[in-house]
Amino acid sequence: MTRSHLTRKAVATALAAGLLSLCACGVGGTRRGTGEAHRTGRVAGEITFRTLQLKPVYTAYVQGVIDSFERKYPDAKVKWEDVPGDGYNEKLVADARAGALPDVVNLSTDSFQLLAGRGMLADVAALDGAVAAEYVPGAWEQFKLPGKGEGVYAYPWYVTPEILTYNQDLFVKSGLDPARPPTTVEQFFDYADRIAQTSGGRYAAFMADPKGRLPGDWQKMGVPLLNAAGDRFTFDTDKAVTWVERMKDLYAKGAMPKESLLKADDVNQLYGSGRLVFGPGSPGFVKDIKANAPQVYAQTRVAGAVTGTLGHIGIYAQSLGIRKDTAHPDAAAEFAKWVTNGPNQVEFSRRATIYPSNARGLADPRFADRGDGKDAETLARAIGAEQLRTAALDANTPVQWSSQVGDAVAREMQKAVQGEEDARTAVRRAQEEANRLLAAAGER
Repeated sequence: MTRSHLTRKAVATALAAGLLSLCACGVGGTRRGTGEAHRTGRVAGEITFRTLQLKPVYTAYVQGVIDSFERKYPDAKVKWEDVPGDGYNEKLVADARAGALPDVVNLSTDSFQLLAGRGMLADVAALDGAVAAEYVPGAWEQFKLPGKGEGVYAYPWYVTPEILTYNQDLFVKSGLDPARPPTTVEQFFDYADRIAQTSGGRYAAFMADPKGRLPGDWQKMGVPLLNAAGDRFTFDTDKAVTWVERMKDLYAKGAMPKESLLKADDVNQLYGSGRLVFGPGSPGFVKDIKANAPQVYAQTRVAGAVTGTLGHIGIYAQSLGIRKDTAHPDAAAEFAKWVTNGPNQVEFSRRATIYPSNARGLADPRFADRGDGKDAETLARAIGAEQLRTAALDANTPVQWSSQVGDAVAREMQKAVQGEEDARTAVRRAQEEANRLLAAAGER
């Protein structure tokens, strides 16, 4: 579970196209049929559990969870397979085509979108409706699907909330107060403007990266992404245009590294060398800087995430999906609940920079411990947990915002930020292309 694994959000266009060609009601050719799984009351049978890039670092932890489950349910057996991050979604597509999806499968945001949107995952709310109360509401709600009512199509596993990381020394040099970091997208842009005016080109405020910033910034600003039915994008608004205009102005002033608009720079290297004021909004990033750039770490401050006028933040979540037509729904559901229960998630968080999606796990005292209030890593853990407990966790990428849509929107934003077309035209064209892609996906 590398940092890149935790932050990777894009799905290759070929993968999406391949999976869209599968039958929307299930996977054709499966040996188990395409009907919805139903509980029998007996936790028994052999199930396959697939994880994403957890071996060898977390082998002992995962095997221990499996062993304890099998001791509790001696009639159930778990066959664990772990696959590399590279090519993970390609393997999911191939297995879906072959009717060979695992009974319990580790899903990132992109792979959840690929499978759940095509009707390949069981409704876990229907399998076990009472389980909802065990999870942080924002995490549980994230695995609903538009137009599917109260259905939930994965158990939340470990999550990463947004926080704000920044270099206090560069704050002071820019004439900003480190004790008063920005709290809204609009204020964040104001701070970036001040940084650009005072830095003399020695450092920048943040990375441009439109695909990484959207749709989150728009959601936080109150831009309506979709209509009520969820079948049309509606972000062509004055607020979205304002966002583009501000990005263009800041880019021209040097608030962002020029090259970061079109390609992914190593943000750790830029921040770690003191050339970037704001780092990625991830507690894991703080840990990386502590290990690799101790001098900059000493100047690193953390705070609650930039939210916007609505007070919303997003989370990046890993989940456990249940194959829709699993032959052993009781074993699959109980195992997914076992992996994601409070004690098991807390133990996982001691070994990795993650947070429990389980409410009991998040209530563990270690997530409230701020130490002496000076160590950024300890504070990041406490602040991230507080965000999970209290914030409105709905600035998450909707299923309709596929990798293809994200690429299309980013292309138009890049043109506008560079001055190749005006902001309003860019937003209009982005919405038109996004709706074309959405309609095409619905016709497949």
